[in-house]
Amino acid sequence: MFTRVSSSIGAKIILGVVVPTAAILVGMIFFYSQHEERSLLKQNEAARLAMARSVIQGLNAVMLPGSATIAQLFAEELEHVPGVHDFRILRSNGLEAFQDNETIAAVNLRRGNSAFVPRSEEHEIRVVPAEHPALQQALSSNQMVSYPESEDNERFLTFLIPIPNQRICHRCHADENLLRGIVKLTTSMESVYAAIQESRNRAFRILAVSLTGMLLLVSLLVRRLVVTPLAEVTTAMTRVAAGDLSMRVPQPGQDELSLMAGSFNHMIKQLLHIHAGFQQEHDKLTTIILSAREGIIVTDAQDTVVLVNPAAERLLGKTAQRIMDEGFYNILDDPAYMASYIKYSGRDHPDELVYKGKVLSVHAARILAPDGAPIGSAALLRDITEAKRLEEELRFISYTDKLTGVFNRRRMEELLDIEFDRARRYGYPLALLFFDVDHFKRFNDEHGHDQGDRVLHAIGKLMKQYFRKIDSPCRYGGEEFCVILPSTSADDKTSGAWMVAERFRQRVEAQVVDNLKITISIGVAVYPHPTVKESLDLVKAADNALYKAKQAGRNCVIMVQG
Repeated sequence: MFTRVSSSIGAKIILGVVVPTAAILVGMIFFYSQHEERSLLKQNEAARLAMARSVIQGLNAVMLPGSATIAQLFAEELEHVPGVHDFRILRSNGLEAFQDNETIAAVNLRRGNSAFVPRSEEHEIRVVPAEHPALQQALSSNQMVSYPESEDNERFLTFLIPIPNQRICHRCHADENLLRGIVKLTTSMESVYAAIQESRNRAFRILAVSLTGMLLLVSLLVRRLVVTPLAEVTTAMTRVAAGDLSMRVPQPGQDELSLMAGSFNHMIKQLLHIHAGFQQEHDKLTTIILSAREGIIVTDAQDTVVLVNPAAERLLGKTAQRIMDEGFYNILDDPAYMASYIKYSGRDHPDELVYKGKVLSVHAARILAPDGAPIGSAALLRDITEAKRLEEELRFISYTDKLTGVFNRRRMEELLDIEFDRARRYGYPLALLFFDVDHFKRFNDEHGHDQGDRVLHAIGKLMKQYFRKIDSPCRYGGEEFCVILPSTSADDKTSGAWMVAERFRQRVEAQVVDNLKITISIGVAVYPHPTVKESLDLVKAADNALYKAKQAGRNCVIMVQG
């Protein structure tokens, strides 16, 4: 392709030089031909005019002595002159002279004698119509007039030359007319036009030789000075486009093409530097992708999988070839999920999935060009199984009281706010139990803090066994505990929150810890209640009820009354 471009440029340069030059040469040849044609026509006209004047002078010499008969013979002989097609002496009315007795009679009458013998035979020969424009022009201007004629495809030029009526002629012809007559001289133009055609042919031959020589010379120079250097550059560019960055272009001179070659060589040098940098970065990226613990899968614009790293094979339990064969949307065996995830860029889609016993974090997206056109897709898969386990463990630790195994106070406050908002929004009942171990300080003093801890641990274990899964047993602090009971109403002492608290109190009383019996006092508050407007009010109400249970002698249940 580059060679064709170079040839095209050479052809354009040649045309750019040859066409204007050819136009100039053609113009010059045309001007020369026209000038030559006009010169030949003028030369012919001058020659015929000189001939006519010579004839008129000869005719005058014959006529002056009064030899009219000799004049007629003289005119007839002129017709045999080479190049003369027709020669006549005409009267002013276009009739041929010396053919009748009109002039003889007029001259004899004027002179008063019979100087001229009348002709025995008279003829009226019309040579030129009396109204012919050329004849009228010659008569009115007293100047020679010429006009073209043709006969049997042969071209002629006719001259009408006035014969002036000189003073010496007045003796016979009087002075009434300025002209004695008209000389009609008709010559063939074929020799003239043949000379003109030969001149044209010669000019065209010169033009052809000049154009051919110029074309060859320009072609040689353009090929040597332009096409060859361009061909070297384009050949180098072709090889560079094919990946060969070792090409260099010669710089023989200081012209624009040499400068272009220098720029090309500099560009190749820069490309080599950039390519080396790209190759280095490519190697780094390849190493990162292949050694990454995250699975990476990339497609082209047609969603054909073109890259699968080892981590992806390991996470999915599939070979790279199988992943490529099954396609990008089947990497998780759920084409609908992947197609929807890509379409909506992951919005409102879970990005954590359980796949073959692993918890995978999934991120996938289209790869877009600067103009927004999709050029591929990519998926990043990460095994977060251990991270999720640690997260759950941390969550459990952060929410759980270490000694008792129930929720700690921070988690209790969060859950109480959640359950209170739900109860207020949907009108569900909500109960809260507050209790502590009776005489726990004295218990610690008599049996030691380790024994006290074991008692608290036993109570926590019993709470997790006794209450429902939807309930939230919590350690409020020290020996104080609380239980959040969703969807549990006050009712009366035969059911509802009071009954739940009472049965739990009985369970604790029945339990023996290291041969020691323990009891608890419980305060119960419920929502809805006139004094309870927010979750903190429910805590205060349950705490007040607990205080009253202690005042009532401990080991009992007191519920806030509505």
